[in-house]
Amino acid sequence: MSNLVDSAQLRSFLERIEKLSEEKAAIADDIKDVYAEAKSTGFDAKVIRAIVAMRKQDKAKREEFEEILDLYLSALGDLDGTPLGVAAVEREFGARG
Repeated sequence: MSNLVDSAQLRSFLERIEKLSEEKAAIADDIKDVYAEAKSTGFDAKVIRAIVAMRKQDKAKREEFEEILDLYLSALGDLDGTPLGVAAVEREFGARG
């Protein structure tokens, strides 16, 4: 069975994967350091992480998600009286008054 496997090629793949994994870990550490730096200057790292995640999303999908989120929060009454809640109601039902 060992005759069916090119051990040099397999070893090359494994070494490349291992090297890339090390680089990935180093980059993850660098990213962690940037979040810590942002936090030390007064920024909220959790919010920055959320913004980074949102910016990765397709704009149309993100907007659709935000609309559904607003709808659900509005249905639960969690936005009552807030500018976002008022805007959502006006968008859905038109201006009242």
